[in-house]
Amino acid sequence: MYAILDIETTGGQFNEEGITEIAIYKFDGHEVVDQFISLVNPEIPIQPFVVKLTGISNAMLRSAPKFFEVAKRIIEITSDCVIVAHNASFDYRILRTEFRRLGYDFEAKTLCTVELAKKLIPEQPSYSLGKLVRALGIPMADRHRANGDAMATVKLFKMLLEKDTEKTIIKDFIKLEVEKGIAPKLLDIVAQAPTKTGVYYIHNESGNLIYIGKSRNIKKRINQHFTGTNTKSKKIQAEVFTVTYDETGSELIALLKESEEIKVNKPKYNRSQKKTIFPLSLYAEKDKNGYLNLKLQKTDGRKKEITSYGSLQEGKNALFFITDKYKLCQKLTGLYLTKKECFQYKIKECDGACIGEITPEEYNARVQNFITDYSFENKNMILVDRGRTINERSAVLIENGVYKGYAFYDLNYQITNIEILKNIIIPMQNNRDAKSIIQNYMRKSKSLKVIHF
Repeated sequence: MYAILDIETTGGQFNEEGITEIAIYKFDGHEVVDQFISLVNPEIPIQPFVVKLTGISNAMLRSAPKFFEVAKRIIEITSDCVIVAHNASFDYRILRTEFRRLGYDFEAKTLCTVELAKKLIPEQPSYSLGKLVRALGIPMADRHRANGDAMATVKLFKMLLEKDTEKTIIKDFIKLEVEKGIAPKLLDIVAQAPTKTGVYYIHNESGNLIYIGKSRNIKKRINQHFTGTNTKSKKIQAEVFTVTYDETGSELIALLKESEEIKVNKPKYNRSQKKTIFPLSLYAEKDKNGYLNLKLQKTDGRKKEITSYGSLQEGKNALFFITDKYKLCQKLTGLYLTKKECFQYKIKECDGACIGEITPEEYNARVQNFITDYSFENKNMILVDRGRTINERSAVLIENGVYKGYAFYDLNYQITNIEILKNIIIPMQNNRDAKSIIQNYMRKSKSLKVIHF
């Protein structure tokens, strides 16, 4: 658990400040599960410049509870949590100072979203909370008030967890759980998993990732791992300490995240997916008569493929569909092996490219139409799909035919500016697998919206 907080103070000399307002959101990595927001009577005057900045006056605090009256609730909500704040050293110092005045030694692990943002979102012009969330398209209300700043920090932290493809934040948190001796049983792990679409991460006792997977029902898939009797399942059952997960809403983003994060983290039980997950590709080659032939072959990194497939059957099924849709010849797409005309010609479903009855130029134009439709080379597109909640959408960015990454955005804050989308995007590798995942999903999905720009 994380306690994401923001504190407003009276201002004044170092270690003589008092708290005027505090907001704490208890966050489980996915959603807020508890919160505490309160004005606090600091029993000392507020500096005039702070009154102008926050709008909190001395008169507003006369009837507010004093710190000793809220101290117990603060300890309750932050217990066993990592404290997260924007410039965490300040908020943590102020909290410790207030508790020290009560004779209590308040201690907790801390995470600073300024430091995390500098690492995970480099080259921002400013890392102040207001300017950073504005640049990232995060809606914000009540700036310089504890509640508004703390909620903005929750949304920022959620985005930083997404951008942490190496899962450093989660791994460090699990190491902390190990130190406390918290070892959930398999049944508890399954019970806590959601029945939603996303990526799940199986960790061992050192916090290291041993398996990454994706599913449209995370709970069901994890249960299969824990009840499976094959060798891999038994090894996972013996080593698992905990399972974390990222909901994605969109199956496309789950597929892209899984592919990327397996390559980045190289979990030992994902051996089969560390290389390519699309062993077969479709290539276009001219024959001696000048006709473009489509050939389904083993993926070859030296050649430029049109699209790729996970199995021979999937590739053949796709080829039958393509041949029919674009009025191609089964002989020239490798589906009907013959030295004469194809069978489709005999039943008048092929207009004779196989025996030269139409010109190479006319036939090749159809093949080129297929290639243009299936390839996103040199295209600028945003692929909009469902998000993690009903108020959210996901976006995959393709610029000049290159897959740049994905983002989630709030429906109340529609993305109309491509520069804002570029700021909030979680950068991903543009490789053959990512390209094939996107092409396959675009072919099959009925819910995907494609925006060209």
